[in-house]
Amino acid sequence: MLNNIVSVVNDALYSYILILILVLGGIWFSLKTHFVQFRLLGEQIRAVTEKPGDGHGVSSFQALMVSTASRVGTGNIIGVSTALCLGGFGSVFWMWVIALLGAASAFVESTLAQIYKKRGENGSYGGPPYYIEATLKSRALAIIFSIFLILTYGFGFNMLASYNLQSTFSSYSFYNPSASPWIIGFILAAVCAWCLLGGGKRVISVTSFLVPIMGVIYILVAIVIVALNITSLPGIFARIFSEAFDLRAIFGGFSGSCVMYGIKRGLFSNEAGVGSAPNASASAEVSHPAKQGLVQVLSVFLDTILVCTATAFMCMASGIEPTAEISGAPYVQLSLSATLGSFGPIFITVAMILFAFTTLLGNLYYVEQVIAYIAKRVPSKRTMSILRIIASLVIFVGAGLSADLLWGLADIFMGGMALINMPVIIILGKYAFRTLRNYEEQRARGVEPKFRVRDIGLPEQVDYWND
Repeated sequence: MLNNIVSVVNDALYSYILILILVLGGIWFSLKTHFVQFRLLGEQIRAVTEKPGDGHGVSSFQALMVSTASRVGTGNIIGVSTALCLGGFGSVFWMWVIALLGAASAFVESTLAQIYKKRGENGSYGGPPYYIEATLKSRALAIIFSIFLILTYGFGFNMLASYNLQSTFSSYSFYNPSASPWIIGFILAAVCAWCLLGGGKRVISVTSFLVPIMGVIYILVAIVIVALNITSLPGIFARIFSEAFDLRAIFGGFSGSCVMYGIKRGLFSNEAGVGSAPNASASAEVSHPAKQGLVQVLSVFLDTILVCTATAFMCMASGIEPTAEISGAPYVQLSLSATLGSFGPIFITVAMILFAFTTLLGNLYYVEQVIAYIAKRVPSKRTMSILRIIASLVIFVGAGLSADLLWGLADIFMGGMALINMPVIIILGKYAFRTLRNYEEQRARGVEPKFRVRDIGLPEQVDYWND
């Protein structure tokens, strides 16, 4: 019954409401910023390399790593596989569309987070709850958004990441469908709890170091697989575009179409417009808010255009036909086995372990940020320890639940965040547009951009940008 309720809500949310808001919002932001996601690629790379002015605080690169750690995860592998198996090759095209349009939304929300960020003892902090309360004068709406974020990242995404990780072991002979998910879930939850409670700082530092390396290796392996199957590329592209615009198939069953799965899995992966990355963006110390907006555009490209596309082409070039029966980890592992033999499944398992682990910790960073907002202070060490133990138990439970239920819950919770955040940033978008114009004018004069709120006519009082 719960599965049926989740399915009905999900279909209504993604068949009509969210698709309109995300696509039309992305088009609006793209037009108003003159397609900032394409025009200023050089500025995006330049902004990533900027160091904090006083040598302290969170750098643009560190903020990028936090947001990318949450974005680049199990959704880039299992989510893409699910989209291909259930929505077909055409879902890849719609994944690209939602990323290219969503990148403009990512610019706006992260720029706003920088403008409205708060000053704390250990540097700056902020995110959607803060700009919602500051501009709309509605703490209630900001708290509702915060609750959706906790449900999304503390429960939906983390349970799903745990399930996706354990599912990659299903191809091994030792895997027992009744016991193995719980055993793997317990081990993952125990390691996460150890790290969250302060004992695993070395584990965190090692995985944070390994994940970018693993990401590069992952892309290289994808290139090798595609190169080995280079003759299949014309057929793959032809199929992507023919299925993407097969109107009879799309409108004949929209809830299971390539459009639906492309947008759902693309949004799940890059999170553009959802309101998660601004929580990391607000912590960065930069000389101009537009810089952090540009950094988050780059993060969306890294996630979807690079990593998701790598997964999609690895699978599509393998010659293994995607079907509902092998949706998820099995399709990826079968695809890699077809080209790389027994090394393929092992490689995916290692990648999933690293990606899932950093995703789990990155997600909980967002949760802790909004808990502090709701409580109006940083919770005590004892309270945080209790919350982190609960978070670890959620990871354990997620490993043994149903894939359909977990995907459905994650999509609904994430949709709730987007339903609040997108209209808010559409209302406030004019300040992000003025900020971008201010940045570009200074760059055109050959000076290092500096920002003052009076330059964009901001009516609210803010903690930064007043001098």
